[in-house]
Amino acid sequence: MQVVDKSGGRYKVLKSFGSFSSDAEHQILLNQAQDWISRHTGLQEFDFLNSDAVVEQFFDSIQSMRRVGYDLLLGQIFNEIGFNKIKDPYFRELVLARVAFPKSKLKTTEYLFRYKQIDWDEDKLYRYLDKLYSSQKDLVQLISYQHTNQILHNSISVVFYDVTTLYFEIDQEDDLRKTGFSKEGKHQNPQIVLGLLVSKNGYPLAYEIFEGNKFEGHTMLPVVEAFKSKYNLSQLIIIADSGLLSKSNVEELQAKEYEFILGARIKNENKSIKEKILSLNLKNGESAVIKKGALKLIITYSDNRAKKDRYNREKGLRRLQKHIEKGRLTKASINNRGYNKFLKLEGEIAVSIDAEKLQQEIRWDGLKGYLTNAKLSKDQIIENYQNLWQIEKAFRIAKTDLKIRPVYHRLQRRIEAHICISFAAYKLYKELERQLKQKKATISPLSAIEIAENIFEISIQLPQNGKIKKKILLLTEEQRLLNSIFCFGC
Repeated sequence: MQVVDKSGGRYKVLKSFGSFSSDAEHQILLNQAQDWISRHTGLQEFDFLNSDAVVEQFFDSIQSMRRVGYDLLLGQIFNEIGFNKIKDPYFRELVLARVAFPKSKLKTTEYLFRYKQIDWDEDKLYRYLDKLYSSQKDLVQLISYQHTNQILHNSISVVFYDVTTLYFEIDQEDDLRKTGFSKEGKHQNPQIVLGLLVSKNGYPLAYEIFEGNKFEGHTMLPVVEAFKSKYNLSQLIIIADSGLLSKSNVEELQAKEYEFILGARIKNENKSIKEKILSLNLKNGESAVIKKGALKLIITYSDNRAKKDRYNREKGLRRLQKHIEKGRLTKASINNRGYNKFLKLEGEIAVSIDAEKLQQEIRWDGLKGYLTNAKLSKDQIIENYQNLWQIEKAFRIAKTDLKIRPVYHRLQRRIEAHICISFAAYKLYKELERQLKQKKATISPLSAIEIAENIFEISIQLPQNGKIKKKILLLTEEQRLLNSIFCFGC
């Protein structure tokens, strides 16, 4: 009796066990051969005649079961972006966890220990945050820029800028966290201002944080100038909404010979310009150009925008009228911004809606303006500005999906490190989104992350030789679909 290998297409004798002359001898040699095969090929033999014993034997051989879906999906993209150039496990795990499990740093360490058997000392983690702030922040932004430049085929010529505010649930201000105008309505809370620069399609390029009382219009030029200088870019077209529109900003942009497209506050124009705008009588989808010195004011009209303007105004007026009828209109509410501008005060106590102001407001429904000096066609200017929603989406993702706030840190360098990790996590999220779209996948980034959450790897120790065998468990159709898209381990 012989054990023969024919895997290579040719027969090769691996072991001889002699000959037999009876059924009893045949069974003895057969048992010896099967035992030899088990010991020399690493196969585990189960007694299938006893199913309970098989199950118990299998369970006893399990060494560990580890959640690996995030590493397989997000770790692969992390490397493709180039973040693996930062040879520090803290950075990798913190960025992946910010996408997969966006919690406080303390909760993150508990998560890593529970699901990945990574035991981090909290003090070492905070020392790493100091290192990230002092020596790795610029590298993170450089890697993000280089990857974005690559996927956009070296054509970063248009950038979008916007700011948001992140408040802190504390009472005392410090050098960074100060009270100011809050986009989240938390005017009584100290906050910071976060400025973000993105490319077409919303890929992150650069960011900076400012004191909480900093006027947002004064944040744009420092970020754009630093970005342009750092990467030696010859020319950029800057696109920003009307919140960044100020006389000083426009003058500085012109002085530095930037091209720009800014949302215009058309209702604040002088009387002559406003009369020209209202006399255009534009129809749905139409646009026109009004010269404004060396600049152009492009006006567009949309039925959908008019419908939205009308809905918002009527909703605000219904609320206002309700307050008037119930006598609940206070001095504070009168001073509030919004639709209270339609209030008419008669004598000392008579309050009503000013119908004349209301009719004047209706004339502006559906109109939108863009102030620009860009050497682009009118349609190109409108199209580029309409991509500004991508940066609004970026802030929404950062605040809801990546939970950039609340920020649990007090020291500025650790606040900066937290923002840096969130910036890298957003880049990771956007690349996942891009690849899903490129691969024509029908699932969203959030769905992909949720599916990956329950992909585990099982480790089994073979009893014959003690070797460890590992197997990724793809147990559902969704998990197998995700694997077919990203080819884990290929």
